[in-house]
Amino acid sequence: MLRHLALKDFAVVSTAELEFGPGMTVISGETGAGKSLLVDALGFLSGLRADSGVVRHGAERAELSAEFGLGDSSAAQAWLREHELDDGLECQLRRVIRADGGSRAFINGRSVTLAQLAELSGLLVEIHGQHEHQALLSRPSQLGLLDAYARNEAQRRAVREAAGVWNALLQERDALSAQGDVSDRINYLEHQFKELEREELAATAIEALSASHRRQANASGLIDACNAAFSRLAGEEAPSALRQLQQTRSELARMAQHEPRLREVDALLDSANIQLDEALVVLDRVRDDLDADPAQFMELERKLTRIHDLARKHRIAPEQLEARRDVIAIELDSLRGAGERLLGLNNEIATASSAWREAAAALAKTRQKAGTQLARATTALIAELGMGGGRFEIAIEPNEAERPDPLGSERVEFLVSANAGQPPRALRKVASGGELSRISLAIEVAALGLDAVPTMVFDEVDSGIGGAVSDIVGQKLRALGEKCQVLCVTHLPQVAAQGHAHYRVSKAPVEGMTQSSVELLQASQREEELARMLGGVEVSKEARAAAKRLLSDVT
Repeated sequence: MLRHLALKDFAVVSTAELEFGPGMTVISGETGAGKSLLVDALGFLSGLRADSGVVRHGAERAELSAEFGLGDSSAAQAWLREHELDDGLECQLRRVIRADGGSRAFINGRSVTLAQLAELSGLLVEIHGQHEHQALLSRPSQLGLLDAYARNEAQRRAVREAAGVWNALLQERDALSAQGDVSDRINYLEHQFKELEREELAATAIEALSASHRRQANASGLIDACNAAFSRLAGEEAPSALRQLQQTRSELARMAQHEPRLREVDALLDSANIQLDEALVVLDRVRDDLDADPAQFMELERKLTRIHDLARKHRIAPEQLEARRDVIAIELDSLRGAGERLLGLNNEIATASSAWREAAAALAKTRQKAGTQLARATTALIAELGMGGGRFEIAIEPNEAERPDPLGSERVEFLVSANAGQPPRALRKVASGGELSRISLAIEVAALGLDAVPTMVFDEVDSGIGGAVSDIVGQKLRALGEKCQVLCVTHLPQVAAQGHAHYRVSKAPVEGMTQSSVELLQASQREEELARMLGGVEVSKEARAAAKRLLSDVT
C-alpha cells in the first residue's frame, strides 16, 4: 500500500509530504485549493506524460515520489525481481519533470522508462474517475476481476496447462509440416552417409593409414638405408663398428694390469657392445619388415585420396569426418521418423484439444455464474449510489481465436446503462466522469476489492450527488477500505466523515504567489473541517453540531 507521498515545486505546491496508513483516507478542501493535485501526482507517478505546465512557476523542475509497502502485492514483488529492481519489501517511485519539458522516471533509485513505471504502478495503485488511468476500463482487468470474484484459480490453472500442452504440439506439427517433402533430403543424406560409412574414419585409423602410406612411399630408400647401416655396423667386407669395438676391448684388456682405470673403460665399451647388438637386432627386424610393394602402395594411395576428397567435399579436416558421419545419421533418423511423428501428433493434438475444451468449459461455467452474481450486486449498488434505473451487465462472448487461449474460451466486457431505458454500453465508453467513478465504486464494493491492486484512489467520486446517497457512498468507501487502502478526494462531509484519516488542502498567497499546502487533521480539526463543508464560509453552531454527529455516527 501507499505509505508516503512527497511533492516539490508541483503546480501550486511548493512542498508537501503525506503519510498514509491502511483503511480510508479522505482529502478535502475548498474549490480550487488543489485537492486533485495529489491524484494528479499519483497519475504522473503512474507513467502519464507531463509537460512543463506542471512545474511551479519560477522553479527549474517538479519532483514527485511515492513509497509503497509491498507486503500486500506479490505481483509487484515478482515484477521487480523480474526486472532486477527489487529492494526488499518496499518500493519507491520517483518522477522528475523539468521546466524545459524533459522528464525522468526512477524505480528504487534506478532510471527506468515511462512504460516500465506504468507497468509497475498498475500493480500498485488504481485511480478511478479518469479514463486514462483506470484499470477497470481494460478488458484484461475486467476478466481478472471477474475471475477473482469467481475464485476459480484451479479452473484457470487447468486451462493454462491444457493450452500450453496443445500449443506446444501445434508448434511441433507446424515445424514438421514446414519441412515439406523431405524425400530428396533423405536421399541426399543417405548418399553422403554411405560414402562416409565405407571408410575407416576414426582419427587413429586415419593416422595409421597416413603412416603406412609414408613408409610405403619411402620403402626403397628405407631398405637401402637399413642395409648400409647394417653393413657399417656388422659387415664382413670392411672393418665394421662391431669388429673395431671388439678389437679395441682386446687391446685395452692386455694393458689393464698396468692401468686399473682401463677396466672402467672396458665396462663402458661392454655396455656399448650390448647396445650395438640390440640396435642390430631392431635394424634387422625393420629391414625384414620392409617390402617395396607397388600394389600395396597404390591401395594405400587410393584410400588416403578418398579420405581427403571426402574432407574437401564436406569442408572439414579429415579428423572431423567421423563426427560429420554421426551428425548425418542423427538427421536421417529424425527425417525418417517425421512422417510417423506427424501421424502421432495429430492424435495427440486431438486429445489435447479435447482436454483444453473440457477445462475451458468448466472455467466458463464459473465465469457465467460469477458474472450473474456480480452484475446483480453491482446493479443494486448503482441504484443505492443515486443512479436509479441504472443497470450493470457482464457480457461473456466466445473467443474466436484460432489457437487455444490460456485465458479460456471467452472474452468479457463490462456494460452499463446509467439511466432507465438506455441500452447498456461498454464501461470504457461511458462519458461522464462522475457516473464512471460511482459505477467503478459499485463494482469494487460488490467485488469487495478482490482485484490485486492494493491501493485505490477515487477522485471526486461523489460529484453530482447529495443527501442520503452521500451517506451510502461514504459507507461503501469505508467498507472497501476494510479490504484495501482507499484514498478519496471529496467535497461531501458525509463521505469525509467516513475516513480513517483526513487531509485538508488549502491555498494562500505567499510572497505574492498562490501556494497550496496539505495538513493532516486531528479530531478537533476534522470536526471544524466537516462543519465548513456543511455550512460554507460562515461556520455556525448548527454546522459544528452536525459535524460532530457525523463523526460520532461513524465511530
